[in-house]
Amino acid sequence: MTDSLFQPIQLGKFSLKNRIVMPPMTRSRATQPGNEANDIMAEYYSQRAGAGLIVSEGTQISALGQGYAWTPGIYSEEQIAGWKKVTDAVHAKGGVMFAQLWHVGRVSHSDNTGGVQPISSSALKADNVKVFVDNGVGAPGFVDVATPRQMTKADINNVIEEYRQAALNAIEAGFDGIELHAANGYLINQFIDSNANNRTDEYGGSIENRLRFLGEVVAAMVEAIGAGRVGVRLAPFTSLNGTVDETPVETYSAAAALLNTHNVVYIHIAEVDWDDAPETPLLFKENVRAAYHGILIYAGRYDAEKGEQALRSGLADMIGFGRPFVSNPDLPNRIKHGYPLANHHPDTLFGGTEKGLTDYPEYDQ
Repeated sequence: MTDSLFQPIQLGKFSLKNRIVMPPMTRSRATQPGNEANDIMAEYYSQRAGAGLIVSEGTQISALGQGYAWTPGIYSEEQIAGWKKVTDAVHAKGGVMFAQLWHVGRVSHSDNTGGVQPISSSALKADNVKVFVDNGVGAPGFVDVATPRQMTKADINNVIEEYRQAALNAIEAGFDGIELHAANGYLINQFIDSNANNRTDEYGGSIENRLRFLGEVVAAMVEAIGAGRVGVRLAPFTSLNGTVDETPVETYSAAAALLNTHNVVYIHIAEVDWDDAPETPLLFKENVRAAYHGILIYAGRYDAEKGEQALRSGLADMIGFGRPFVSNPDLPNRIKHGYPLANHHPDTLFGGTEKGLTDYPEYDQ
C-alpha cells in the first residue's frame, strides 16, 4: 500500500503529481574545464522526471565554494546555459526541479579553488576528511582538506551576495526554485554546529548567533526570488565532514522556527543513513512539525513502506529516495506497481560519462 506517496501536493505555486523526491546526489560529471552542466546530465535528470520534485546535485555558487573536482557551478554564463539544457529537458517531461546551491567552506583544497585558501566560520580544520581533486598535473585522487581561514564580516557579506546572485542565476537557468545546502558539514553547517564554530562575535557562541548566517543567507535569497521558491536542507544528527553539534535537538528545532519566520517553502531533513545508524528522535520530528508550517521532506534509508508510514504519521509531507533513483530512473512507477528495484553500481557513482548514469533501463515486464 503506497497510496500516500501518490497523493498530489502543493509546493508553493507548483502542483506536484506525487510526494516522491529525488534528492541531491553528487555525480561529478560536469564538462571540463568550466564545471558546466551538459547533455548527459540533461538526459539523466529528464529520465527521472516522474518524481514529484527533483533537487539537483550540489551546485557551487562560486569558484571558492567548490570542494570536489568535476562538480557543476552556477556562477558563469556558460554554467547557467548548461543548466538551462537540463531544466528544459526536465520540464519537457512534466517535471519540477530545484537547484541545490552549495558552498563547501572548509571541505576543500586549494587544488579545487584555484589556489585560494578555503574559508569557514572558524580556522578549524575538519579532522579525517578528504576531498577529490584534479589539479591537471598528477592523477586525480583524494587529498586531506586544507586548514581554512576564518571569515571576516566582509567575507560573510560577500558570500551572502553570492548566494543571492546564485538564486537569481538558478531562475535564469530555468529552475523552479532553489534548495539551500545547509547540511552535511558544508559552509552553513560550519556556522550552525557548535564544534565547528569557535567565533566570539555575533556569529558564534549561542544558538541564536550560530543560526545568524543561515538566516541572513535565506533572507537574501527570499528577497531575490520569493519564499515560495526557496527550500533549505538540514542534517541535524550527522557528523559528516567533521561537524558535530552538542545539542542538535535544541539547535535544529530553533533552526526550524527561524526558517518558519522566513516562510521558506520546504525544509528537507537528511537523516543519517549509514548501516546501524540511530533513528532520528521522534521528539525532534514533533518539534520541527510544531515549529515549521511549510512542507517537510525527509530523506535517508527510506523504502516505499517506511516512506508511506512517515507520510501517514503526519510528520512528513514528502519523502526523498536517494540511491534507488540512481539505478531506477522510473522509480515512482516501480514503487506504484510493486516492481523490483535494480541495484546501483558503486564504482560508477562519481565521474565518467553515460555508464552508470543514463544507461539504467526502465522496468520491462
